[in-house]
Amino acid sequence: MRITKFLFDYLIAILIFPLVFPVIILLIIISTIDTGEFGLFTQKRVGKEGKLFSIYKIRSMKGTYESDITTLTSHKITTFGKIIRNYKLDELPQILNILLNQMSFVGPRPDVVGYADELKGEDRIILTLKPGITGPAQLAYRNEEILLSEQENPIQYNDETIWPDKVRINLEYISSWTFRGDLKYIWKTIKF
Repeated sequence: MRITKFLFDYLIAILIFPLVFPVIILLIIISTIDTGEFGLFTQKRVGKEGKLFSIYKIRSMKGTYESDITTLTSHKITTFGKIIRNYKLDELPQILNILLNQMSFVGPRPDVVGYADELKGEDRIILTLKPGITGPAQLAYRNEEILLSEQENPIQYNDETIWPDKVRINLEYISSWTFRGDLKYIWKTIKF
């Protein structure tokens, strides 16, 4: 599993990087103008073995903000930011995370501190994989930010409903992993 995923991730990332690099640069420029801050945003996330790494994203919000699960409830997201978030273009720079061997195309989403790093017992098997740009939990909760923004207490709803379900989905992904399955998740992500 690991060798196949690594080879696939690295080879595809090398092949598509020259194609997406100009798009990333353009998005960084537009975001810089739109937000008034440098358009490439980094944030600490929990990676493989629970180690923190800096994830790369296109900036979609003005000002500074906390790393939590409720960013959509903030009014700081720009119109351009909403567009790139909707089409997941803000995540294009994560190709760099793949080239740095910190992420995979498919796997559990890298969470902010306080979730994956707090996994206990057998659930910690999730941390044996590199986090992914896409995966079954990401697809199941594609509109997670909207869902959270509709809750009276979004953090409680995430902690009691969404997060446990994501853990369940990711455990199923690990136990039934196939290379063909990863290709299907990539296709479903592109198709949306």
